[in-house]
Amino acid sequence: MIVPLSWLQDYVDITLPVPELAERMTLAGLEVETIQYIGVSGADLVWDRDKFVVARILAVGQHPDADRLVLARVEYGAPEPATLVTGATNLFPYLGQDLSGQNLKSPMVLEGAAIYDGHKEGFVKTRLKGRKVRGIMNRHMLCSEKELGISQEHEGIMLLETAAVPGTPLQDILGEVILHLDLTPNLARCHSMIGVAREVAALTGTSPQGTPQTVRYPSLNVVMGGPPAAEAVRVEIEDSALSPRFTATLIRDVRIGLSPEWMQRRLKLVGVRPINNIVDITNYVMMELGQPLHAFDYDLLLQRARTTSVSVPTIKVRQASIGEGMTTLDGTSRTFNEYDILITDTAGPVGIGGVMGGTETEVHVGTRNVLLEAANFNLINIRRTAQAHKLPSEASARFGRGIHPAEAIRGARRAAELMRTLAGGTVGQGIVDNYPDPPEPVVATVTPAQIKRWLGIHIDQKEVVAILEALQFQCQIKGGAIHATVPDHRLDISTGLTGTADLIEEISRIYGYGKIPETEMSDPLPPLRANRPQEQEERTRDLLVAAGLQEIISYRFTTPEAEARILSPGSQPDERPYTTIANPISQDKSVMRHTLLESLLVAVAANVRHHGHVALFEIGSVYLPAEGRRLPDEPTRLCVGMAGQRETVGWMGGDEGSMDFYDLKGVLEALTDGWRLEGVRYEPTTDPVFCPGRAARVSLHNGRTHLGTAGQVHPLVAKRFDMPDGIPLLAAELDLDALMAAIPAGFEVQPIPQFPVVYRDVALVLDEAIPAADVQQLIVQTGGRWLAQVRLFDVYRGTQLPAGKRSLAYALAFQSPDKTLTDRDANKLRDKIVRRLEREIGARLRSQ
Repeated sequence: MIVPLSWLQDYVDITLPVPELAERMTLAGLEVETIQYIGVSGADLVWDRDKFVVARILAVGQHPDADRLVLARVEYGAPEPATLVTGATNLFPYLGQDLSGQNLKSPMVLEGAAIYDGHKEGFVKTRLKGRKVRGIMNRHMLCSEKELGISQEHEGIMLLETAAVPGTPLQDILGEVILHLDLTPNLARCHSMIGVAREVAALTGTSPQGTPQTVRYPSLNVVMGGPPAAEAVRVEIEDSALSPRFTATLIRDVRIGLSPEWMQRRLKLVGVRPINNIVDITNYVMMELGQPLHAFDYDLLLQRARTTSVSVPTIKVRQASIGEGMTTLDGTSRTFNEYDILITDTAGPVGIGGVMGGTETEVHVGTRNVLLEAANFNLINIRRTAQAHKLPSEASARFGRGIHPAEAIRGARRAAELMRTLAGGTVGQGIVDNYPDPPEPVVATVTPAQIKRWLGIHIDQKEVVAILEALQFQCQIKGGAIHATVPDHRLDISTGLTGTADLIEEISRIYGYGKIPETEMSDPLPPLRANRPQEQEERTRDLLVAAGLQEIISYRFTTPEAEARILSPGSQPDERPYTTIANPISQDKSVMRHTLLESLLVAVAANVRHHGHVALFEIGSVYLPAEGRRLPDEPTRLCVGMAGQRETVGWMGGDEGSMDFYDLKGVLEALTDGWRLEGVRYEPTTDPVFCPGRAARVSLHNGRTHLGTAGQVHPLVAKRFDMPDGIPLLAAELDLDALMAAIPAGFEVQPIPQFPVVYRDVALVLDEAIPAADVQQLIVQTGGRWLAQVRLFDVYRGTQLPAGKRSLAYALAFQSPDKTLTDRDANKLRDKIVRRLEREIGARLRSQ
């Protein structure tokens, strides 16, 4: 929200220095992001009061030696008028006219002043020096907005409508301080000058006269005449939940033209482009009161009505039908969704409620009669429509945050009177107002005891009432409690206990958070209780970070099309229904995710183009359909993604080879070993995400508990994520809930061994189909407590072995807690292991 203080001062007195006011507003929740100074102290270009003045143009004549230059004779407070040479195109219409009786004024800069160069890009300062221009001496100049630093506009000089006498310092007329506010969504009430004025009045407390600050509201009185509006238009609302209120005001015999200079200047200051007096008035009132408006050409509505054999236009607010369409004011042909709210007549749509009007009924230079719409719409529908059609606007931003229906009639009356005075129109008798279900006033209560308990301080009841009344609550004291009737513009205040909290928040922010002293809790601290799932999740993160991975956090929103990218061509698509978002923040975030893989692969592929070694993980929920329930299941998943070099090469060298499946497996083993999980198995599997032959099913309890899948991503899948050619993309997704459920409550800690280790190697020939994990499990079971460690150190396949066979070589470490093992003891243990392997899986020693 952009707030020029000169505009704000129409409604409230500014009694504090600007920096102090900005600080107080920020501490009260209205964050002042920046303060912009134009022409006054604090600005990059300060307008010297003696050299930047208001000038009155007395006459405009043609330059005798240049067709594109004119001579402007101006009065500027000096004893004699001056003649200036200018090429301002907006002075050419005044050539040869006697302007002495007119009030045509412009900013004038005297010789020696610093200004911005109007002919250079950006804002570049230069100093004004007198020189001859085509034979005529020119010492001063009339200025454009750019030369003054107001905007980039340089098409002509500024023409002012002001009663200021010539020679008045320009600072007093155009000098400006602008507050740029960064408002949170709950501050919808502050998206208007009046809304900010209410806050400033409450925060500053007293006026310069020492009386309580009050807000000076613009007059809502309207001079009406002519036939009643109810005879010229009808209004129907199909569903009051979509449009609680709709008003229509008829203004006849308007004259379309430019709006006054003061209105154009104010609109430009807040970032709104002036168009014509009618459209500018609707925008001005929106910025002033916070109520968006729309103006229709009434005669075009009447023509449309007669084509459908209806005598007067009938405006109907209804929900769109799927496939219905219209061309909006931006020239775009749009097809509507069922949640769009349409403004229609008997011939079809004429506007998207709360967002944008249609081209068929827009106000144009020939418009003579205007139908003014001031309405209210469902904020959720407005948000969805604005996002779906990519139509963000000042109007949809306000409707999308919430506006009370009571604001509609105020906006209608204010705009109608401005159209009467600034466009010469006649306002029809009465306003057609369809308001089927006015909401009941909201009453919230609070007691001094609640304030003291929640804030830790005592605030006198009279002061509490004064604060709330300064915020325009109507207060009554009953039984020691303050009953506050909430003003209609405060849609953020509720009833019940929530309303009490809302009132205490209002009291504290106006009272001043800085006045609340630091105090210790009077209540005993609650006992600290362990949260085992959270602790396990954090420990999992620690183990993965220790293994060299970095954590990422991605959006939980996605699209079915995005997740389909992780499946290799020809795979069965995921047919499980998605949980859809009713009001998505963007079109690519419309459903809740089924997997973490897609977002993690995006991150890995994006990083591997800039870093040689990438190893990432994410822990988060996925959202899977739950049979018989509306809301989904939310299991927690762990996803790991790796790509690039095995090591980052430094001055000591390093392994520059690409990571493969075994690097990924090593990370998962570091995790399961860190949790002391036993019976972890990696078995070959097929999966639509991974390469055939390079994927493993990860399980616990010897295959009984499925954890997930790990492997090398299919190259065609990797290509969809723009992975560089030749770099394997590795990934794993595990069920973290299942993993954490298997974590033992404790584990035995062994004392430091007192006796030495005896090592034996054994090479076994066995069938290719037998997993190495099964072999190792049998070795561990047979070795018992004397087997301290077993390690697979070699796998051999070759012509020296029969077809379908392979050799696995293990290093065995034997150690007794009670005595020193002899070679004979170690050999007996080794032979025992070999015999069991021969008996159960048909293995034989390679030397046999």
